[in-house]
Amino acid sequence: MKIAQIAPFEEPVPPKKYGGTELVVYNLTEELVRRGHEVVLFASGDSKTSARLLPVFPKALRKTKIGSDLKTREAYKFLGISQILSTLLKERFDIIHNHIGWRLLPFAQILQDKIITTLHGPLNIGYQKLIYKKFHDLPYISISKNQRTPLSKLNFVANIYNGIDIERFPFNYKPKDYLAFLGRMSPEKGPVEAIKIAKKAKMKLIMAAKIDLVDQEYFAREVKPLIDDKQIKFIGEVNHQGKVKLLKNAKALITPIQWEEPFGLFFVEAMACGTPVIAFRMGSVPEVVKDGKTGFIVKNIKEAVEAVKNIDQIKREDCRIWVEKNFPIKKMVDDYEKIYYQIVKK
Repeated sequence: MKIAQIAPFEEPVPPKKYGGTELVVYNLTEELVRRGHEVVLFASGDSKTSARLLPVFPKALRKTKIGSDLKTREAYKFLGISQILSTLLKERFDIIHNHIGWRLLPFAQILQDKIITTLHGPLNIGYQKLIYKKFHDLPYISISKNQRTPLSKLNFVANIYNGIDIERFPFNYKPKDYLAFLGRMSPEKGPVEAIKIAKKAKMKLIMAAKIDLVDQEYFAREVKPLIDDKQIKFIGEVNHQGKVKLLKNAKALITPIQWEEPFGLFFVEAMACGTPVIAFRMGSVPEVVKDGKTGFIVKNIKEAVEAVKNIDQIKREDCRIWVEKNFPIKKMVDDYEKIYYQIVKK
């Protein structure tokens, strides 16, 4: 098949540091190429791929001067979509796979080829729901069943969990004596709650996270004053090697999320290293983490502290086996291929 993969413009594919969606797009694209498909990747020009790359912008938006202003960044996204559309109207594809969500949907009716959208973000944002409801008949793929809740009547053709390259996350039997926090320094990810848990459990916490433009004030006001570089250490945004080092050596990954997490690639990455996950019961958590087997699903800080004390009850090899069974790239791409062929035959 000839397949167009349309990636977000914020980060390169694959991301050099933070960027879950871009990493999923990379894994999917590379495996489709390995399977003999003709794949064209629409992404930033600093992306790396074995597919044919059609650069939307020379560099990922967050790495340019554009990235310092959110409204300008939004305007550039639509300029990017305009460029993509001009190519899609000239060049035929069997499947157009949309990973940029609602922004592309109003233009779907002018495209000659069949389009499918993987929803990588939450579906409870008002203005986005307006667009999704308007185009509810288009085919959608969720990345967790919980993600569907706000818009359960969309035309969901499949639920496909994100997959990772497990071999890039070495297993470690013998962790060091600290907890890890990974992700974004944003209220929904719960960094303040993670610090409270570590302090109450009397454990060292190492935090690696991206501070996006919209979260800078929150970080400065709420999080930074709690970092002492002794018990609570912040090491900034890390690359893949830094992420692996953090995860594989941690006693547990602490994820006291405050929102309906659509998937949480970092849950899977931690478990692949053998590191159990302690997470609040929200969003995709009950689907991705096996309670009592690959970590503990808790309701509040008090339960999380108790989970930290009992973390040695979790066998680290069970975490790895769980990921190998449920979240490898091969399984993800098998599921996507099946949907592609179903849509092409319609």
